[in-house]
Amino acid sequence: MPTPDPRVDAYIARAAAFAQPILHEIRQRVHAACPGVEEAIRWGMPAFLHRGRLLCGMAAFKAHAALNLWARDAGDGGAGGGMGQYGRLRSVADLPARRGFAAQLRQAMQRIEGGAPVLKRAPRPPLPMLPAFAQALDAAPQARATFDGFAPGARRDYLEWIGQARRETTRQQRIAQAIEWLAQGKRRHWKHERH
Repeated sequence: MPTPDPRVDAYIARAAAFAQPILHEIRQRVHAACPGVEEAIRWGMPAFLHRGRLLCGMAAFKAHAALNLWARDAGDGGAGGGMGQYGRLRSVADLPARRGFAAQLRQAMQRIEGGAPVLKRAPRPPLPMLPAFAQALDAAPQARATFDGFAPGARRDYLEWIGQARRETTRQQRIAQAIEWLAQGKRRHWKHERH
């Protein structure tokens, strides 16, 4: 097994207690099925690469974990219901069957080796900016410059986070936090990025 990436170790250690065994099990299964797979961090989450291309990734959230197989057939949508096609994982028992998942990983590796394109998602429509966030950005030129300089996905991270607030007080707190982080040049998920 290649040397584990210490950033993946740190990510797992920071995850909620329920998620840690799920992430450990996914990691073990991927390495068992794919000798030589490389570990990395992509989009602030652990990822596994085969020949430098994204094979699969995993993530932990407040109430569930997710597993996403990237190099797969377009028709293999899976269960969904979470970030990955395997649904919301709340325990190791929610993971796909060991043999079946190993077979899916091997097929994905063959697709990468065969030069098949990795499944690409359709671009998402742009999110509208809340007027209060636009006003806050206009009042903070450094934050505005950082926000405008980000790629669409990084801007979307902030817009989703602010837009998903249910209460106005929460929304205002998130706007204030976003302006502070943007003024410092930070992405929304900066805490999970490599330093």
